[in-house]
Amino acid sequence: MSQDKYYQLLRENYGSREAVLTEIINLEAILQLPKGTEHFVSDIHGEFNAFDHVLRNGSGSVKEKLKECLEDDIDINELAVLIYYPEEKILQIKEEFLPSELNDWYKKNIMLLTRVINYASRKYTRSKVRKALPQRFSYIIEELLTEVQDQDKYEYYHAIIDKIIELNQAPALIHDLSETIQRLVVDHLHVVGDIYDRGPSPDLIMDRLIDYHSVDIQWGNHDMVWIAAVSGSLLSIINLIRISARYANLDTLEEGYGINLRPIVEYAKKYYEPLDIFAPKLLAGDNSVSETEKRTLNLVQQATAILQFKLEGQLIARRKCFKMQDRAMLSKVNYEDSTIEIGGVSYELKNFSIPTVDIDDPCRLTIEEEAILEKLKVSFQSSDRLRKHMDFLMEKGSMYLCYNGNLLIHGCIPLHENGDYKSLTLEGRHYSGKDLLDYFERQVRVSYRNPQVTDDIPTDLMWYLWTGECSSLFGKDAMTTFERYYIEDKATHEEVKNSYYKLRNEEDVCRYILRTFELPESGHIINGHTPVKEKDGENPIKANGHLVVIDGGFAKAYQKQTGLAGYTLLSNSYGIQLAAHQPFTSIEDTIKNGFDILSTKRLVDKVDQRTTVSQTNIGKRLIQEREDLEELYMNF
Repeated sequence: MSQDKYYQLLRENYGSREAVLTEIINLEAILQLPKGTEHFVSDIHGEFNAFDHVLRNGSGSVKEKLKECLEDDIDINELAVLIYYPEEKILQIKEEFLPSELNDWYKKNIMLLTRVINYASRKYTRSKVRKALPQRFSYIIEELLTEVQDQDKYEYYHAIIDKIIELNQAPALIHDLSETIQRLVVDHLHVVGDIYDRGPSPDLIMDRLIDYHSVDIQWGNHDMVWIAAVSGSLLSIINLIRISARYANLDTLEEGYGINLRPIVEYAKKYYEPLDIFAPKLLAGDNSVSETEKRTLNLVQQATAILQFKLEGQLIARRKCFKMQDRAMLSKVNYEDSTIEIGGVSYELKNFSIPTVDIDDPCRLTIEEEAILEKLKVSFQSSDRLRKHMDFLMEKGSMYLCYNGNLLIHGCIPLHENGDYKSLTLEGRHYSGKDLLDYFERQVRVSYRNPQVTDDIPTDLMWYLWTGECSSLFGKDAMTTFERYYIEDKATHEEVKNSYYKLRNEEDVCRYILRTFELPESGHIINGHTPVKEKDGENPIKANGHLVVIDGGFAKAYQKQTGLAGYTLLSNSYGIQLAAHQPFTSIEDTIKNGFDILSTKRLVDKVDQRTTVSQTNIGKRLIQEREDLEELYMNF
């Protein structure tokens, strides 16, 4: 757009010189406000209830606000539960209280919630607070907020509340007041990757994120597989089904997304028999899966594993530039004695059932398999709900994000042992560091825009992001899925991490990475992806505070390793805090017993002066708007 056209649009929007002046003053005032609270979460892995609770309590931020603005004699825990789960808490109160007591309870809590909103909204403009209010009670809430501290309008204020109670609208108003508090306490949410896989409800998490007021997402390796599936990657589709079978989550595909899995289920039952190594991964004491379901999951996992290795072999053959020839496992097998040579050592294969493999051309698909894959692709790409969720991931997502001086990235920046960036050479060009991640993102977006193409470089690169040596989302030398299924020697199961995971403990390396992304050396790198084993003494705060890892184990399968149920990060105008969470039990436990996730907080960074909006990404945009308006004002 030309400068002349741009300023013409500004003139049309503001209409008069006085209107321009008013907006300049408004922007200048906003720039001086304290910055809003940012909330960072990572590696949710389908655990909707725990994630939803962390959103509702703002990783402890809601309770902190209550302690700051209310007297000591008020039951903070009771009020916090009401804010987290207003409908459920009101149902409990209705069962316990008489009608006359209930009205008093309504009045008391409406007044308390209004006070909390007044306190939580202090660092926002009236306009922003107004936009945060639910529409159905916006006028009433604005009146309550305006009059709550005005002693001259005491009767007016109470008359509003009394009439709301009389008209049986108190529960609805309390719901809206509670949601407004949640929204004001956390200004913006960052999801640093891996919404999908392992846990049972990633689709519910996506619904929650779509409705959230302000969010961005940095893609994780598990998210990438789902994006790739909708983009037409047959290999990603099969891998996704295999993982879902492994963790007993096929319901997410069938019921959550309406995907027809009958073709692959019938195929698996036709050719395979159950093997112990393919038993689904269930938590101790989980009796929700029947023996019949376990058998089906076992067979589907077997069938999809072999299909995955076939398709992977084909991809590796056509993409020699990926340098993954040593991972074409079916082509390396000695079928006469069922052995495979890895690193110069021959290993016997166990449980190696291959009823559909042609040993003369092991990666070739049968006609039946080709038909099944085509049906699955159509089913994945025809799911409106899945498409909606992946569209949102593409709209709000990216490989990394530079935000308010920090670098948010799910996995790693591939490094050599000496700290230099590791490069990937494709089509005669070398990509490393920031350029490599930018290249990956461009190719992901090309593939997603062309879902009818299934084996072009952009689509194949999405699989590389899942398992390639130079993938910033994977960060290991190889993914040893084949070895873990078929070789007993656990030494072959090892996946060697990229040097980044050792070097990220060093301040100089973190500063170097921050400079590469044109960020201040005082900034922070915020990672997910690798569970922090705090019970073994691992510290999530690394490089003297320059890097923070916030994958502490939302996924229940990891909690024995980590000793925790997830880390989250909070960044407000005073600095950055890391919150370590204990496992979430249930909503029922919260309502009945006042249970809240116990969160231990650690200071990561404290600023000498409160950070203002002017120092943020949003502030930079507002400063540019102000400067444009000042020029317009001078020439109006």
